[in-house]
Amino acid sequence: MSIFDLFKKIEADRPAGGAVTAIVCGLGNPGAKYEKTRHNVGFEAIDMLAAAAGVRIDRLKWRALTAEANLGGERVLLMKPQTFMNDSGSALREAAAFYHIPPEKVIVLCDDTSLPCGRLRVRGKGSHGGHNGLKSIIEELGSDAFPRVKIGVGASPSGGEGMISWVLGHPVPADRALIDKAEAEAARAPAVILAEGIDAACGKFNGFRAE
Repeated sequence: MSIFDLFKKIEADRPAGGAVTAIVCGLGNPGAKYEKTRHNVGFEAIDMLAAAAGVRIDRLKWRALTAEANLGGERVLLMKPQTFMNDSGSALREAAAFYHIPPEKVIVLCDDTSLPCGRLRVRGKGSHGGHNGLKSIIEELGSDAFPRVKIGVGASPSGGEGMISWVLGHPVPADRALIDKAEAEAARAPAVILAEGIDAACGKFNGFRAE
């Protein structure tokens, strides 16, 4: 390949639209065995967001599937880490460092077992609350001051002892229907966070209850 062909390839691979100023990251585990599990609702919600933006999250970079899109008036990197949930933060840290994105411009979509199925909760910062993906991100970014959109998947009937099997399990059809509706609503939240701020997003989405 000549140097001119190389330059053409670089330009062809470079997404249009200007510099990335924010990241939206959906959490989950890669692989077919984890599809449609409670722990993968972050992946599902960000796929809905990408579809609405007219892009596909299919470019492998920073150990994640990625895409760029215009969202809330900004150029945003969409991410689905392929590092498994417990190491989600390492992929996110690499992308944030490359684009010089501060924690407050990193928005995370994830499951939450403390919320009933179909409920949403938007927060601007906070602890990981036992969620290993959030724990990894806090450790890698060195901060808990990043917005997160939490999608309720319900609590394990057997308590903490059954938590792993619960989050890696598949919801029953009735719960699945509620989760699908909540994911669709959660996919709208990052644009509001970016365009109107975290307080506006909390006001719009924290009362959502799928029916």
